[in-house]
Amino acid sequence: MVHEMERSGARHITLALEAKNPYTIWRNAARLAEIIRREGVDIVHARSRAPAWSALWAARRTGRPFLTTFAGIYNFKTRLKRAYNAVMQKGDLVIANSQFTADHVHHTYQTPLNKIRVIPRGVDLTLFDPARMRPDRLVAQAQALRLEDGMPVLMLPGRVTRWKGHRVVVEAIARMDRRDVQCLFIGSDEGREEYRAEIEALIEARGLGGIIRFAGQVKDMAAAYMLADVVISASTDPEAFGRVVAEAQAMGRPVIASDHGGARETVLPGESGWLVTPNDPSALAVAITEALTVSTAVRTAMGAHGQAHIRENFSKVRMCADTMQVYAELLEQFPIAQG
Repeated sequence: MVHEMERSGARHITLALEAKNPYTIWRNAARLAEIIRREGVDIVHARSRAPAWSALWAARRTGRPFLTTFAGIYNFKTRLKRAYNAVMQKGDLVIANSQFTADHVHHTYQTPLNKIRVIPRGVDLTLFDPARMRPDRLVAQAQALRLEDGMPVLMLPGRVTRWKGHRVVVEAIARMDRRDVQCLFIGSDEGREEYRAEIEALIEARGLGGIIRFAGQVKDMAAAYMLADVVISASTDPEAFGRVVAEAQAMGRPVIASDHGGARETVLPGESGWLVTPNDPSALAVAITEALTVSTAVRTAMGAHGQAHIRENFSKVRMCADTMQVYAELLEQFPIAQG
């Protein structure tokens, strides 16, 4: 996004902030402090753990307010890993990308609630807008995905990784009575060839080789969503927010999601989609069957409810406005930083 940022008037400076080596993190802190002083930076905002350590030290050296965005649920099995993750709640204020994330931060790290600001991740409604979808985009995407005419389309977008629930979807479709469907797993395996091979073997073992397949990366996800009859998020672990179900609803698609995490905030059960017991193929099979058997009028109404819900509560415009409000709040608390 560097080109887009620079075109809007921002300056982008690249440092090796992804490094987790303690010495590199400390050295980056010194570099950041220099940039903060030289450029007259008012607020230091970190969104990832290794950069956050450098940013925290730089902010403290220069007396600037430090803000973090907690955008994921970081797992930990040791005290050391927990301490490493904890930097994301060391901001003077902490943005959580869902109420679920806010609750996690509060209960896991004992972060005071008055430090946490819930700002849900926003959907770009200029990109995910059915009214702007041209027919030629739909035709091109349908051809690229090799969709068969006249057969309902189920879609599971997301990285090809174990916790996204590909196995649950395969087992769910295997339990269904009908076979007149086509299911696409959209997303890159990012080198997880062994896991992908495991799922492909399961597909064949269940006799679903002509029904479920991996479709790889898709650039025009807005068009892909429009081609789906039902969009599924079958995550076995809670999603901090769950971008897929939000984007799909913005495009007017009914969704089925695991009943945990951020999906409880973005899905309206019975109105815009279904929430099902996580990691339960039988429950998912029932929901898929119901989603495919409701009338066109019901499916259209569900799509409209979901679209209105996302537009009102989860737009990128609202996310940016709320973030700017947090910046203003910080500058009121740290008036020296403005000088």
